[in-house]
Amino acid sequence: MGLLASLFSFLKINAQSVVPLYGDNIPNARPTADTEKSDSSDGILQISNVSRPMLSIYLPAKGKATGTAVVICPGGGYSIVAAGHEGSEVAKRFASAGIAAFVLKYRLPDDRTMLDKTIGPLQDAQRAIQYVRENAVRLGIKSNRVGIMGFSAGGHLASTEGTHFNKAYIANPNDISLRPDFMILAYPVISFTDSLGHIGSRNNLLGKNPPQDSIVKYSGELQVNANTPPTFLVHAKDDEVVKVENSLVFADALRKYHIPVEVYLYEHGGHGFGLHNRTSNVDWLTLAITWMHGQGY
Repeated sequence: MGLLASLFSFLKINAQSVVPLYGDNIPNARPTADTEKSDSSDGILQISNVSRPMLSIYLPAKGKATGTAVVICPGGGYSIVAAGHEGSEVAKRFASAGIAAFVLKYRLPDDRTMLDKTIGPLQDAQRAIQYVRENAVRLGIKSNRVGIMGFSAGGHLASTEGTHFNKAYIANPNDISLRPDFMILAYPVISFTDSLGHIGSRNNLLGKNPPQDSIVKYSGELQVNANTPPTFLVHAKDDEVVKVENSLVFADALRKYHIPVEVYLYEHGGHGFGLHNRTSNVDWLTLAITWMHGQGY
């Protein structure tokens, strides 16, 4: 599916607008045809071969707007972007709660489309934060209330952005802060270590048999410092795809630096439940929004 068709896929799920993340000058890109594809045959919107990153914007009604914004990184193992149940559906919930939401369709790691595939998704996450802050006044957002959210491998991307913001991987002439003010991570891939990591996500981002320094660099629990943003985590204890210990070790690392963190664990639910863990009546996003309010967001 080409660019126009891809835009239509986003528009038809009610984004108010869809913007290219960079325009025509995508950093770290190789000249290549757009081979993006969308598939929702199983009821879940999945976008593959993403090489033209986009941002879908969901703004709350002006009377409800709180000034807070969240960039949402859907999951998909760094092989697809699950843009529906981990993207647009979540954005609509946020907008209904007065929170502006931005669904990031980030580039998927591919040596054919990038000079360095290991930094491509992170560049897009940084640019998304930068874009929201650059346009904060126009969008009715307070620039000091911009968070990031991620599901599964999108949680890895979000947590990487939340631990690697001091180095700009994109042009940043106005020195806009790339640090998210808070993070919300749902069943996130955090670690790339052999014992905890989701090896499929690691292979897609770093390649097979990556060097140890790359594993350390992209293991979020090893990159936490005193400036890492406050974080809300949700995970199911019986997740057999991404071990619950990913969330637990990240929370432990945050606590060592006295960073506010809240963890909600479901007894059951497995992996990839999005907003709706059908094994429980607990609405975890309501808990997350309550936590945001408690943090001043």
